[in-house]
Formats: sequence, C-alpha cells, structure tokens
Amino acid sequence: MTFAELVARLRAAGCVFAEDEARLLLEEVGSLGEPTLLEDAVRRREAGEPLETVLGRVEFCGSVLAVVPGVFVPRRRTELLVRLALEHWRDGGILVDLCTGNGAVPAAFLDAHRFLAGAWPEVYAVDIDPVAVECARRNITATGVHLLTGDLDEPLPPRIAGRVTVMTANAPYVPSAQIPFMPREARDFEPRHTLDGGPDGVALHRRIAALAPSWLEPGGHLLVESSERQASLTADAMTDAGLETSVVRDESLEATVVVGVRR
Repeated sequence: MTFAELVARLRAAGCVFAEDEARLLLEEVGSLGEPTLLEDAVRRREAGEPLETVLGRVEFCGSVLAVVPGVFVPRRRTELLVRLALEHWRDGGILVDLCTGNGAVPAAFLDAHRFLAGAWPEVYAVDIDPVAVECARRNITATGVHLLTGDLDEPLPPRIAGRVTVMTANAPYVPSAQIPFMPREARDFEPRHTLDGGPDGVALHRRIAALAPSWLEPGGHLLVESSERQASLTADAMTDAGLETSVVRDESLEATVVVGVRR
C-alpha cells in the first residue's frame, strides 16, 4: 500500500490528520513487512478506533506509554494534572492517583521525580477496571508503586489515611446527555465509565471530594481534572467537603484542574 493510497483511505474515513497518521502507520506497522498487519491496522482506524490503540502507544509528557483497546487514552490536557502534582509535592510524601487508566499520571510524575532530589515517593494508582490496571503495570515499573484494582479509595490501605500528600484524579466529567455528541473515537471505542460523569458531569467528582479529606494530610492537595463548564460544580463539591478550593486553567493545553486543600 502506497503512502498516497493510505492517505486517501484515511481521509475518506474522516481522519483530519490523514497524512500524519498514514506516515505513522507506515513507519510503525508497515515497516514490519507484513501487509496483512498494515491492512488490519488501517481497517481498525477506518472503523473509528483511536490511532493510539491501533499503534498500541500514546505520547504523554514527553514519554511513550502503552495503551490497549478498552482503556481510556490520556489526552495532552492531563499534563496540567501532573504539573500541579509536582508543584504541590512534599519530599517523602504519598501520591494517590484515582481512575488511573493506563497509569499516565503516576508514570509521568515518577519520570519527572527522577530529576528531583529527595526521598522516592510512595505511589498508589487505582482503577476499577482490571484491564486498565494491567496496562498501567506495563507503564509503571518503578519501586514503591502499588497498582490496585477497586472502586476509588476502596482498595487503599488504612495505614495511609491522613497521610496522603497529593491525590489526583482524571475522573469522567462529560454529562451523560452529551456522550452521543462526542467524537467517534471516544464515544464508540472508550469505555462508557471513563467518559460518563452523570447527569451534570460531576457525579464521581462529588464522591472523590467527599472521601478525600479522610486520606489527605493537613495541607494535602486534591487535584481533579474538570472542564471549564463543570469546574464550578467540582469546586462546589470540594468546598462542601471542607476543602479550600481554587481553579487552575491552562489555555495552551485547554486544561482545567480544580484544586482542594485540606487545612
């Protein structure tokens, strides 16, 4: 299959960046010398499957991470969550990442932490989906990391209650009624539970805000990715839970994170 033929097929399938995708597919799949593998990859992309799961990897915070079908594909906007976690870090602290997916946030946090002086962090990454946890295991191989399967804080050990320095969460925040209007890649190929935030988009955020104070140390931070539209609702949930709340927006990433501090 020539480059031009591949571009034409991808463009007909509605791929906006058809040339870039064609180049990646030829370089990473076509170079294997198995025409059937390339054809299979192209057909999956034509059907709407995200390019990242077709290739089996995603770029995040300067690193290449594994991602598999059925697992949420991290977006670049979530880099703000990582940046804020590093800004609010305390040497020797504990990081808890809820709804970890393929482990992008703790993986990037630990990668950045390699260049910082001080004690190595203790990290807990939790997801309700065993497939996501196994994918995260491929991306996080550092010591001091606990990959746990369960619903939010359910599998966390009681011994870290009141000791968590930073808790992060890229939990779903799309209102249920808006799911049908999402891009096909997300709507049809990513698990519904990773997208659907309930009637107003912040049902899970309210649960996270309510549980966070019992895990955070005094001065500990809860960081939850949200949207510009949902941020005020997420902030209200944190305020109701007794946290001091603020909203951070990064226009370059089109990213919004709501910050709660346990005083």
